[in-house]
Amino acid sequence: MIFIINIDYSFSIVSTVMSIIEWGVIGYLAFRVYKKLSAKPKVWKVILSIFVGLFSFTINMEWFHTFVKIPILPLGVWILYAVLNRKEDRWDTYRRFAWIGFLANFIFLAGTLLTIPVQSLIYPENHLSTYISGTKEASINVIHPSGEGRTLDQEELKKQLSDGEQVEFESWQWFDEAGGRFSNNERFPFQLVGTNPKWGSGLEPDIYVEQDGKGILISTRKTQYYYHFPETVLKEAKR
Repeated sequence: MIFIINIDYSFSIVSTVMSIIEWGVIGYLAFRVYKKLSAKPKVWKVILSIFVGLFSFTINMEWFHTFVKIPILPLGVWILYAVLNRKEDRWDTYRRFAWIGFLANFIFLAGTLLTIPVQSLIYPENHLSTYISGTKEASINVIHPSGEGRTLDQEELKKQLSDGEQVEFESWQWFDEAGGRFSNNERFPFQLVGTNPKWGSGLEPDIYVEQDGKGILISTRKTQYYYHFPETVLKEAKR
């Protein structure tokens, strides 16, 4: 019997650990409040109150290529108040849990803001090895006719990963150099496939190889990075 183990490289260890911590804090606060109540409500009602309390009016903004939500108005708390205030003492029983739900939005916000520097510390964005850590099954797909006749030199790519230097670029300048919209030239006629990012980074980049094989464009969901090699990572294809 043969067992095949597939490792999910898109798994984000930092975000997962932070989520566990966030929910742990929320659970601890709810438990503290629950213990102090003389009349214990049903647990499922407590959980429901917390989740309803999560609903809020938020302002979305971008922070270091990451969208964050800043809670402004506690809509869920107001909804629970409107529903539970009709019966005596019910609102007094669940209001603290509703506010814990609203507070949870700030806990999530703090977790997101803390995740950004921790993620950058463990998985540096300026290191090519963050996006390409495994090259054993690497190959290139020709996505433009100008790339015909060449293939990937796996050994050269592996050897030069540590030598790749991040270079700032202007996409509009590349566009002009290529001859504009109606040009037949393509700066990145190859797509690099079969590579893996660092485990736990949560990254799923699209990777493109420059025509001369000396440059790689990393395209993530947030932004793009360009790296330059001293030597080409391409070779003539065998016929």
